[in-house]
Amino acid sequence: MTATVSHPLTAEADDRFSSSAPRLSLAPVGPAPPLLDGAWWPRSRDLGAELPALIAVLDPLWGRITRVTVNPTHWPAVPRKVPVAGHVVKVGWFLAEQDPHELLLLSYRTGRWNLLVIPPQTPPESAARLMTAASDPLGTATASRLMEAEARVRTAYEDERAVEAVWDSEGGHEARAPAVRPRSPAVTAAAVPPQPMGR
Repeated sequence: MTATVSHPLTAEADDRFSSSAPRLSLAPVGPAPPLLDGAWWPRSRDLGAELPALIAVLDPLWGRITRVTVNPTHWPAVPRKVPVAGHVVKVGWFLAEQDPHELLLLSYRTGRWNLLVIPPQTPPESAARLMTAASDPLGTATASRLMEAEARVRTAYEDERAVEAVWDSEGGHEARAPAVRPRSPAVTAAAVPPQPMGR
């Protein structure tokens, strides 16, 4: 299986595509299974509304998905069952045992897969980096480690932008060379003949 993304990850492109098309990137199949099998970027934190489209795409690729588990930390509600294209998927949760940024999918025929869940409000540039990292067939980072690394990158980027904004507000690269102070007109003193010293 090759890494795929359902559509370009830009804000403009996002508006042109159906809101039901999942934003998904999958790792290619390799000799050794990666720690993560890809990434999913849902549009909301409504698990009941988001899962059907995701599972409908994954069923033909991975075999019928029968169970999904999440860590409820980032999901306001976890439904017990979700109807998906002719079958029902059971949904469970684990607080301590499962990474809060991960979705676990199980298929009774072929096995299990772990997807990084990218928060819905993530900027497209960050989501693209996360999808690439989670789809790396040689990846060894957990979902939370990828999120932490991206947070550091994003913070560094925002700090750099803040410095640039200050620089630009103070004139930045458009500032001219410091103004040369105009010289005072030369004052020439009139020659005063030497005065004899008084005796």
